[in-house]
Amino acid sequence: MLKSMAQTSVIDSLNRQFSIPEVAQILAGRGGLAKIHITSPAANAEIYLHGAHVTSWQPKGEDEVIFLSGRSHWEDGHPIRGGVPICFPWFRGKADNPQAPAHGFVRTKAWDLESITLNPDTSVTVVCSTASDESTRRWWPHAFRLTHRIRIGRALRLELLVANVGESEFRFEEALHTYFHVGLAQRTQVRGLDGVAYLDNTDNNRRKTQSGALTFTRTTDNAYLNTTSPVELVDPVVGRVVTTSKDNSASTVVWNPWREGAAAIADLGDEEWQKMVCVEASNVLECAATVGPGEEHLMAATLTVARLASTPR
Repeated sequence: MLKSMAQTSVIDSLNRQFSIPEVAQILAGRGGLAKIHITSPAANAEIYLHGAHVTSWQPKGEDEVIFLSGRSHWEDGHPIRGGVPICFPWFRGKADNPQAPAHGFVRTKAWDLESITLNPDTSVTVVCSTASDESTRRWWPHAFRLTHRIRIGRALRLELLVANVGESEFRFEEALHTYFHVGLAQRTQVRGLDGVAYLDNTDNNRRKTQSGALTFTRTTDNAYLNTTSPVELVDPVVGRVVTTSKDNSASTVVWNPWREGAAAIADLGDEEWQKMVCVEASNVLECAATVGPGEEHLMAATLTVARLASTPR
């Protein structure tokens, strides 16, 4: 009861400080977690401060673009399954500590809300931040500050700024782990990676080369290396192409757990794998980034939606 009252007080305070009438509100979302609800002429969206996590983006006139699991946890210390989790400062498991949280620790932290701005083009920019503290130093010794700048409009622009505020250089991995909602994974293609080398995590990270468009016929967990090109997610069931364009991202991860993998994930429904494909702007594995003291690194992804020629709207 006391925790619920405290959450309500925090949300009320944030709403007084940052809300924009008829555009942006801070509400109690699932599990009582603070949620930013955006409604604008350009798009609707939802962002949880838990992980600075985008959980919905729907450009006006389009279907929902983001997948969210019906079994997701909504509580401190647990990641949200679906949406756009932020992976930092490592990807997958931590190489030197199997007890460390998978994909790092910032996706399970409550971030600070810095600002909400209505732009002249009717898009809305939300800025959230977090920084190293005692809880992060338990797993990783470096001093950092992260800023997630989210611009919501006909395009969704995600910018992740990593600042080294310590006295020593550090190397890190990062990913904007975007779960896309698809009509049927088995009929979906990913284009733009032809000829790119990748590491296949389902085959002991063996190095392979993509040939043509990627289709989904089994568990897929590929990290495409040294690629900066836009990637298209072609969905003939929904009738659209979602393009991910990248800045300062040298790797692209594509993932679908398939039937067997989904069965082993407690917060993913057994059949939900058919409705999702992850395509992720990232700097992982041998493409990890390095920042020196006082330096910053910005990685960004811009998502856009277009109708397939055969499915006008």
